[in-house]
Amino acid sequence: MRHRKAKYRLNRSTSWRRSTLRSLARNLLIHQSIKTTLHRAKAVQPMVEELISLAKANTIVAKREAFRLLGSHPVVAQIFKELGPRFAQFKGGYTRIIQLGNRRGDDTRLVLLELTQIVKKERKKHKKEKEAKPEVISKAEGPKEKPVEEKKEERRPTVAVKEKPPITKKPTKKFLGGLRSIFKKERDSL
Repeated sequence: MRHRKAKYRLNRSTSWRRSTLRSLARNLLIHQSIKTTLHRAKAVQPMVEELISLAKANTIVAKREAFRLLGSHPVVAQIFKELGPRFAQFKGGYTRIIQLGNRRGDDTRLVLLELTQIVKKERKKHKKEKEAKPEVISKAEGPKEKPVEEKKEERRPTVAVKEKPPITKKPTKKFLGGLRSIFKKERDSL
């Protein structure tokens, strides 16, 4: 009997439910925002709030308790290093649930579960962006023209090259021609 056990069961056995909640909490603490269903978000929210409260305490006992709940040393180190100081001045309300709408397949409510204080990480610049620096043009000088370099002809060593047989074109359509396009499923056309 389940008298006075008011938890979200999520249609799972106990160990499966704990594993699901642990995984959701880990992903939320790493990525700061996750997209999930409403019931899963409501089930994992108290766990995340407790973890951030433990991170604010920053004691050995709190770290052990956080590891018991999460089961991951790098994530525990991250929450005690980053999230504890970030939420030090708050007394609660570390997460929020934002409604996104219903999922198309099974009409389940989807939500965005995120931390209230999100730090945006700068994305790394590609090599092309680093190298391409805009030139500063003064009005007095006008645009600078680059001298045109003449192309030098490259001398190739003379080596006997075997001639390749002429390439024959393959048929453009495979077996059954264009029937595949007729029976192709349209994915998320709405």
